[in-house]
Amino acid sequence: MKTFILAILTSLFATASHAAGLQFFTIPADASGPAIQTAVWTPCSIFASDLRIGPYDLKAQRNCPTSGALLPLIVISHGHGGTFLGHHDLAETLADAGFVVAAINHPGDTHSDMSRADDISEFIERPTDIKRLIDYMLDVWPDAAKLDAHAIGFFGFSRGGFTGLVLAGGVPDFMHAKITCPYADEQVCERAKAQAMNAVWTHDARIRVFVIADPFSVFPTPDTLKDVKQPIQLWASQYGGDGVVPETVKALADVLPIHLEFHVATGAAHFAFLAPCPAEMAHDAPTVCLDPNGFDRVSFHKQFDEQALRFFRQAFPAQK
Repeated sequence: MKTFILAILTSLFATASHAAGLQFFTIPADASGPAIQTAVWTPCSIFASDLRIGPYDLKAQRNCPTSGALLPLIVISHGHGGTFLGHHDLAETLADAGFVVAAINHPGDTHSDMSRADDISEFIERPTDIKRLIDYMLDVWPDAAKLDAHAIGFFGFSRGGFTGLVLAGGVPDFMHAKITCPYADEQVCERAKAQAMNAVWTHDARIRVFVIADPFSVFPTPDTLKDVKQPIQLWASQYGGDGVVPETVKALADVLPIHLEFHVATGAAHFAFLAPCPAEMAHDAPTVCLDPNGFDRVSFHKQFDEQALRFFRQAFPAQK
């Protein structure tokens, strides 16, 4: 009997050997941009706890020592007005499987700071934010020595998807993209488009693989994406929303050069890619939390997280 009980306990601990640790950091302001608030999930040998942080219910262990070595790094870019916790379920799934996951609040376009959310400069600076995040994780993060600098992946949603396509080598063309001007004065948009045409966009060849969900697309021609060579798992919602039109995501799938895996989330609207909301959050933010036509976000995320994990594991097979 003792042997049986020991075997059960050993199995349980083996199952929990890669629970999700959770840490918070601030990337200091520098010449490239302002301070960036960062959340980092890590493989952890301690059982995960139920955590309430803001409106979110998380499964993680605060400040758990990072387990493992040569760990792949996945960086996350949220959408318009989002937060670094908006995709916490995916981050927890990846950390459970042996990945380190780092997500940021994009300065000026995050829930607590929307000061530049409608400015074209925010689009230009987003890829730089992620480059600064990778620099921090590889050079400054206390457990940087445990990372594999040659195994870096990316997840982005909505404007975060736009961010990923730029990092991969895409060059946005706001002038010719099919987007609606949010201002009554069209001249504001024309000036912004001209500014974007003259922008210097940040690319980052260290990122080896991308998972992109319902991206905001300003890549109307194959030429704007001709330098994108990395494997991409691309997701589209059936109904779109928040400025993302399903047809533009499908058009991306038609022009992206190589190594594309394309999925359509049947019955989903745009915000279905955000983590399922606790009841209180659903009450306070129904636009982003409640899905149309009985769509089951909880069940969808189980499949979505598993598919993203599979894709990252294909790129970094040591984590199988």
